[in-house]
Amino acid sequence: MRILKHILAYLFWILLSLFIGIGYMRLLLGVNTVSEEGLWYLLHLFYEIGMIQVGLWVGAAIAICFVLLDVFYLRKKLKNNPKKMVIRLVALLTITVLVVIVLYLLEKVIDVI
Repeated sequence: MRILKHILAYLFWILLSLFIGIGYMRLLLGVNTVSEEGLWYLLHLFYEIGMIQVGLWVGAAIAICFVLLDVFYLRKKLKNNPKKMVIRLVALLTITVLVVIVLYLLEKVIDVI
């Protein structure tokens, strides 16, 4: 039962990370202004699929970093702390900011991506 509880908790954090990644891509790309009618429908579809696919990769990077941090560091430190969820949420948001900074550096400054 305890293992199932841990698995469900990590599943929640992973899903939250994936939604944060998709949300970041939505912020980065902006609103889809392409028409959904006629030949432009294909371009509209590529925009949506691209946003979700790249957002999922960004979210996966955030999730992997968070799960590793939680397994190897936070779980031991927060054993009897009543504010576990808040500290984990702050850690997740901090990791998100770090991943966004690295993505920006790789994409705009170094021009690797």
